[in-house]
Amino acid sequence: MDAIKGHEDKSETRAEFVQALEARLGCEIVVTGTDVAVYCRDWHGDIQSDAVAVLRPRSTAEVQDCVRAAIDLGLQVVPQGGNTGLVLGAVPDAPDRQVVVSLERMTKIRSLDADNFSAVVEAGIVLEDLKEKVAQEGLYFPLALGAQGSCRLGGNVATNAGGVNVLRYGMTRELLLGLEVVLPDGSLFEGLNCLRKDNRGIDLKQLFIGSEGTLGIITAVSVKLLPAPEQVATALLALGSLEDAITLYRRARRQCCDLMSAFEFMPPIAFELAKEGMPDLVLPMQAEYPAYVLMELSGSGLVDIDDLMVRFVEFAFEEGLALDGVIATSQAQARNLWLIREGMNEGQAKRGKHLRTDISVPLSRMAEFVSEVEAKIGTEMPDAICVSYGHVGDGNVHLNVLPGSRGDVDEQIYCAKQIANEVLDRYNGSISAEHGIGRLKKDDFSQRLTDVHRRLLESVRSAIDPALTMNRGCQIDL
Repeated sequence: MDAIKGHEDKSETRAEFVQALEARLGCEIVVTGTDVAVYCRDWHGDIQSDAVAVLRPRSTAEVQDCVRAAIDLGLQVVPQGGNTGLVLGAVPDAPDRQVVVSLERMTKIRSLDADNFSAVVEAGIVLEDLKEKVAQEGLYFPLALGAQGSCRLGGNVATNAGGVNVLRYGMTRELLLGLEVVLPDGSLFEGLNCLRKDNRGIDLKQLFIGSEGTLGIITAVSVKLLPAPEQVATALLALGSLEDAITLYRRARRQCCDLMSAFEFMPPIAFELAKEGMPDLVLPMQAEYPAYVLMELSGSGLVDIDDLMVRFVEFAFEEGLALDGVIATSQAQARNLWLIREGMNEGQAKRGKHLRTDISVPLSRMAEFVSEVEAKIGTEMPDAICVSYGHVGDGNVHLNVLPGSRGDVDEQIYCAKQIANEVLDRYNGSISAEHGIGRLKKDDFSQRLTDVHRRLLESVRSAIDPALTMNRGCQIDL
C-alpha cells in the first residue's frame, strides 16, 4: 500500500506527545502503537498513513477536552467518523503532528419525538443502526448509502453525503434540523433544535455541513424523520442505451411523481463485476443489453405502489424503452436486485487500483457526457475499461476507469482523470457530486476556484479556525 509521505517521523517527540495526552485524557481515550494503523488508512486500502495517536472520546465534553489538549500541545486534529470516505478527508497526512479524533464511541440516540418526526442523535452512530432504531417506532430516515453498515452520521453530515435516495429526499443537508459542534478552540456551538421553521438570521449549521471537519467536530445531530414506507416496489429493466434511460426517467418523474425514491443506471459489465464481488449472487437476467435501470417506488397509505410499478413497467415496454425486465415480488428479491448495484463496487475493488470519479452534470446532458468521455478514454487508453453508473435522477455519474495491463497503473489513472475533468469543465459540471473534496481532490478543486470563491472560503475558515487546528490539508491549503 502507498503511504502519504512528506513528514518525517519524530519518534521522540511523538512519545512526549503521547505521554502528555495520556496524562491529561487518560489511557482509556488515547490509542497508540499498532492500533493506530486502522484509523489511518483509506477505505479501499490504497493509502496508509500514521498519526501521533487516536483519541476516542465518549461524550461531547470529552471531545472538547481532546481538542483543548491538542491545542495546548500544538497538535492538529483530524476528525473521523466511520472512515468510509473516498477522498481521504479523514486520513491524516502529517503523522508527526496530527491526532485523529474518532467519534465511534458516541452512538446514543438522545431523544426521539415521533409526533414531531425528529430525533437528536450522537454523531458516532452507524447510519444503518439509526435507520433500524427509528424503524422500530414506525419512522424512516431516508439517507441510503452502500456503506451504511459502517459509515457514521457525523461523517455523513461533514461530507453532505448523497446516496441513492437523493432524487426524492435530497442530500444530507435537506435531512437536518440542527447541529452540535465542538469548535477549533474547544468551545461548543449549541445549534441543536428540532424546528422546521427557524428564521433567526444566518443559518450557522450550514457552515459545517460539507465542511469535512475543517471548521469543527460535529458531535450531535437533529434529524428529520418520515413515516416508514409501508409499500416498496423494485424493478430492474434492460434498455437499449443510456439515452433511453434518461428518457425513461423523464417519463417516470411525471407518471410516478414523488413516489419514486431511486432510479439508478448501470452498464452491462455491472453483472460481471457484481459476481466477482459477490460470487454467490443470483443474477435475474443476462448481461446482454447496453444499459440497465434499477428503480424503486415507495409510499404509504391509500396509494397502491405495486400496481403503479406494474403499470409503469408495462408502459415502458409498450413505448419500446424497456427490452427486458423483472419486478421483485418479495423483499428478498428486491434486496438481491440492489446487491447487483452494491456488488459491482466490490468487484471493482477486487480488480485493484482504479480511477473513481464522482461527477455531476446537467441531467439533460448526462448521456452525451458519458459517451464523449468514454470515447476519448477508449482512444487514448484502448485497453482500459470504463465503468459508468450512477444516479440518473440527480445527474451524478460515477465514471470509473479500470487500468489496462499496459503501462503504469498510476499514470493511467492520472491520464483518465485528466480526460474526464477536461470534458467535465466544458459541460460546467462538478468534480464532486457527493463524496466531498478531502485531500484527494484538493488540487483539482483549487485549480477551478475563482478568486472570489477562494477568498470567501479562506475568510470563513480563517475566522473560525485561525490557528488551522482542524483537519489542515483538507479541501484547501491556507
